Amino acid sequence: MSDPTKPKLDHAHIRDLLRGMMRIRRFEGKCAELYTQEKIRGFLHLYDGEEAVAVGVMAALTPRDRIVSTYREHGHALARGMSMESAMAEMFGKATGCSGGRGGSMHLFDHESNFYGGNAIVGGGLPLATGLALGDMMQGEDRVTVCFFGDGAVAEGEFHEAMNLAALWKLPVLFICENNLYAMGTALDRAQAETDIAMRAASYGMKAEAVDGMSVTSMEAATRRAVATMRETPHPQFIEARTYRFRAHSMFDPELYRDKSEVRDWRKRDPIERFKGWLLDNNLIHEDEITAIETEVDAQIANAVAAAEQAPWETVEDLECDVVAADRPAPPAAAKPSEEVVRTTYRDAVRAGIMDAMLRDERVFLMGEDVGAYGGTYAVSKGLLAEFGETRIRDTPLCESGFTGAGIGAAMVGMKPIVEIMTVNFSLLALDQILNTAATIRHMSGGQFAAPVVIRMATGGGRQLAAQHSHSLEGWYAHIPGLRVLAPATLEDARGMLWTALHDPDPVLIFEHLLLYNHTGDLAADAGAVEIERAAIRRPGRDITLITYGGSLYKTLEAAEALAANGIEAEVIDLRVLRPLDDKTIMASVARTRRAVVVDEGWRTGSLSAEIAARIMEQVFWHLDAPVGRVCSAEVPIPYPKHLEEAAIPQVADIIAAVHSSLGVRA
Repeated sequence: MSDPTKPKLDHAHIRDLLRGMMRIRRFEGKCAELYTQEKIRGFLHLYDGEEAVAVGVMAALTPRDRIVSTYREHGHALARGMSMESAMAEMFGKATGCSGGRGGSMHLFDHESNFYGGNAIVGGGLPLATGLALGDMMQGEDRVTVCFFGDGAVAEGEFHEAMNLAALWKLPVLFICENNLYAMGTALDRAQAETDIAMRAASYGMKAEAVDGMSVTSMEAATRRAVATMRETPHPQFIEARTYRFRAHSMFDPELYRDKSEVRDWRKRDPIERFKGWLLDNNLIHEDEITAIETEVDAQIANAVAAAEQAPWETVEDLECDVVAADRPAPPAAAKPSEEVVRTTYRDAVRAGIMDAMLRDERVFLMGEDVGAYGGTYAVSKGLLAEFGETRIRDTPLCESGFTGAGIGAAMVGMKPIVEIMTVNFSLLALDQILNTAATIRHMSGGQFAAPVVIRMATGGGRQLAAQHSHSLEGWYAHIPGLRVLAPATLEDARGMLWTALHDPDPVLIFEHLLLYNHTGDLAADAGAVEIERAAIRRPGRDITLITYGGSLYKTLEAAEALAANGIEAEVIDLRVLRPLDDKTIMASVARTRRAVVVDEGWRTGSLSAEIAARIMEQVFWHLDAPVGRVCSAEVPIPYPKHLEEAAIPQVADIIAAVHSSLGVRA
């Protein structure tokens, strides 16, 4: 029986290795030529000199294994089996490209070969790779996830977060650091206090080795050893491929940061010429075979260029395709009013929603900081660890970007993670993963991949937690295409939105206002899922429309009751869904009442209230009897002293004053 850890260098295999490297080199040479002709635009990062890494690694993998790449991914994609026609058309931005022309050079995707694409954010693919491996491990899948990145990524926080998570959870990730000595124009020894990258990885408790990245057989052998070990005992492994890029960082790069003599010295170790020479010296191949391979590859490139030239552009009419799923699941059936009610809190309603989801679907799991043994910062997950165990109630290290990216990856392979971020301010540490991966991957991949993850977080002020725990930033997230943003304010929504969100085909963010956790009320004993499409009219009225959401709902309702005592009947709309906004409900109400005030705990400048006001002006301006009013937080970081915090955040009196102003009524 053959040893799976050793390359089988028969004639067919050595030809495949040589052909694979030559395909990459010649393809990229043609791309560089086309770039000078302005047929390929944007950034173009060439892999010239590093071909042995991609070809050697891919030779040791099976089709079921997954690949996460970087912005220098042409070599990875071609070595994985992507057709030249598909890759070249994508370089042109044509509709027949592997990503439908949506990704370009830095974002080649191929679902069929489990190629999860290039990532233009340095280190951005590392958390995603841990998530893919986590999802596979939790589903008992025999797969390895390979993650490529450069030496520059080692300085990023996401590198360390991903290393720690993978080692902590014993995830089957093979990390391949392509150390070409330069992060753009920054030499490794000028950027890293410790330049032995393999040793740094080993400090996380994983097996790590440095390999000659200019030798295709060395790369294949090292990868086979690592993969064989990982299939037997899942645990991350690390290969530092010591390689070199012969060309500049990108086609824009004047390359002033390294001596030409250095490049000449490295070219003497050219992986293709080196391998060819070894094959010829050992009579393993003939010159005419090499010539035949060159002719074959050149013909493939010529065909790919011709096909790309003739391929159609995607039509402008399809501009908004693949931002979110075209087909949405049917909303849950409306529940019949239940005669039996229970007295509960918002906190317990959220917990009940999580528990219900976990009981109904074994793919659902909760992950985040202190969600397990601690019971959650706001005690939402208290008791769930004892009920479901550490695998499904998964405490994470303090690494928001790392565990959020892991949740995104797990969702992409069929799991249903609920990612809890302790507070909205901390979510900014995960903004890269939310914006640059979750919200964009469907579009960048031409609809091949999606990230249906659910991310929950506490938001808002009112607990004297000062500026770094008290802001309302949900309006920022509502600005991002590709996301669905929810703000449950009622017990029914706190209990029921989660199950519906877990079946949404796109990433869903749920913002829970921290002042609502102790809110008490009656909830139907058999309360279940609710729809997440529309706003709700919480109080009908005829004189003015008050539009709000989340923690401001009950202040707005209190203001409406006070106004009613003076004969002013205000209609109160609970937005519930901040993206996409339910224009139909808003505009119908404002057209009827002819006045509107938006209550938003976000800052006034650039706020969600500004967006709503603009939409009202665009759609029902001629129905208005007064300008749209706004009640927002003061333009200050939320202060600590109670009287200042209350002054900074919208209060009932502020809402009443805004209504009086709109109606021209003196207080």
